[in-house]
Amino acid sequence: MPPTSIPPQKQMSGMLGHPVAENPIDLMFDAVYAHYGLPWTFWKCDVAAQDLGVAIAGTRALGFRGYGITVPYKIDAIPFLDDLDEDARAIGAANWVTNERGRLIGHNNDGKGVVKAIDKVTPIAGKRVAMMGAGGAGRAMAVELGRAGASHLTVITRRESQGREVADLVRRVAGIPTAWQRWDGDVVLPDGTGIAMNATHLGCAPAVEAVPLVWESLDPSATAVDVITNPRVTPYLESARARGCAIVDGVEMLVQLAMQLFEAWTGVTPEEEVFERAVAAALGE
Repeated sequence: MPPTSIPPQKQMSGMLGHPVAENPIDLMFDAVYAHYGLPWTFWKCDVAAQDLGVAIAGTRALGFRGYGITVPYKIDAIPFLDDLDEDARAIGAANWVTNERGRLIGHNNDGKGVVKAIDKVTPIAGKRVAMMGAGGAGRAMAVELGRAGASHLTVITRRESQGREVADLVRRVAGIPTAWQRWDGDVVLPDGTGIAMNATHLGCAPAVEAVPLVWESLDPSATAVDVITNPRVTPYLESARARGCAIVDGVEMLVQLAMQLFEAWTGVTPEEEVFERAVAAALGE
């Protein structure tokens, strides 16, 4: 009897965060790996804050080739990594990691993903941007929107120190004028806002909360952007679309950044439509 053929050892990739249950990224990546016939798998890991350092060390010990970092660890993960690329160092946050011969290198393409997604709908150059929230993803997005030619950025947060830090970062790194606005009750967007972005957790499943916004302050000519991936169209985007605004959803951003991770990890340049089909299937669309 001929010996049984054993498939090659699967290469491991994944994501660390908390919570992660509602994120479709694992189903999306595994479908794309299968499409290209790659012996890879994607592990979605829900990590408690006190275990973050151990979890990152574990990825090295287990031979993970790379992984994403999502909320709330894009800043907190940095001390546990061996090095950062130029973007992650400038932004002060990392959203993905490569294992380069045992050295864990942090990268950041959150902002590049959002710029590509928005550019499909509306030009960024010359637009005034208002961003609600300023966490790890928001930092990266704000910087890249500035680099893409936004004329002004207003950062809207409840915590003044966080908002002013990101506003100062964007002014320093991207060289555009910025301002901080206190988030107190329902948000009133600044006059002339051309791109209004929700960079908070509000709208994410299962709670699917609404963004508290004075909707009359959102001009129908503006573009509304949301970082949430599940559901694809959040209450914020539904309300913005009802006002006549163009919308950019978080799934489109996820596709754009995931394609970059996939190519960096596997060396295979993926087709965008393959990722789009995979994430649509993961969301049951």
